[in-house]
Amino acid sequence: MKVLNKITLACSALLITSTVNIASANINVFACEPEWQALAEELGGDKVTTFSATTGMQDPHQVQARPSLISKMRNADLLVCSGADLEVGWLPVLLRRASNPKIAVNKPGYFFAANHVKLLGIPKVIDRSQGDVHAAGNPHIQTSPKNIALVAKALVKRMKTIDPTNASYYQKQTDNFLQRWKVSLRKWKNQIRPFKGARFIVQHASWDYLMDFGKFKQVATIEEKPGIPPTTGHLSDLVKQFKADPADIIIHAAYQDERASKWLSKRTGIPSVTLPFTVGGDDKAKDLFSLYNNTFNLITNTLTKDK
Repeated sequence: MKVLNKITLACSALLITSTVNIASANINVFACEPEWQALAEELGGDKVTTFSATTGMQDPHQVQARPSLISKMRNADLLVCSGADLEVGWLPVLLRRASNPKIAVNKPGYFFAANHVKLLGIPKVIDRSQGDVHAAGNPHIQTSPKNIALVAKALVKRMKTIDPTNASYYQKQTDNFLQRWKVSLRKWKNQIRPFKGARFIVQHASWDYLMDFGKFKQVATIEEKPGIPPTTGHLSDLVKQFKADPADIIIHAAYQDERASKWLSKRTGIPSVTLPFTVGGDDKAKDLFSLYNNTFNLITNTLTKDK
């Protein structure tokens, strides 16, 4: 009888332990870029563990399929990437080598943020001789904070599918995030409204969604062909174009070589500013909220000084 009681107690303890483990189960998130790692943390709270394959000071187009990344991907429950061909040069290699069925194409754990927003910058003609052209459209959707809310609504559905036990927790986290995001969106729109129509020169064709959000006007790109350093002739043409009729601001991402932007700024008198581009792009961009706070502060402070 005592033996049976011990067995019963042991089984009960095992059942309780299993229940606790299920209730506190984590989703292991492999993010391709820091903005999606940050979003997963906002929506998942203490129910997720996250990892980003890239940093704010790294070109997301170019990543080495290192063994450490493969190992992280093998243990992932959820893959969150920008998509729209941004990671086409390295993600397929990682997926093949990791061979993780949870995050295979068309599985719940396979999530591309670009699939859940309206893509801009879709080329009319696909010609790889024109540089780093993305056939699906501009993949840098995080340059507009409006897109973050759209992705959040789609991402939480995946989290609830993967970990239904904690579905109500993820939804509560998301509702809280979206409410705070709505307040911030209103603040950012009010902040940049006076600068509607401002003329931007961009170093790389990364900023379509920022232009759309701010109702700014992109008037030139320093890279004559996307992803290819500008020629001396192209830079000279830009000097001629904008010396007589200056744009308002030159912008480039923190991970990009700033020399071309600074060179053009010096010869035209147009102020140049480095934007964080993503979480971790500078010391102030520590999360999604501070990323856009700093981005719009940098833009509006520069445009105000230029007036």
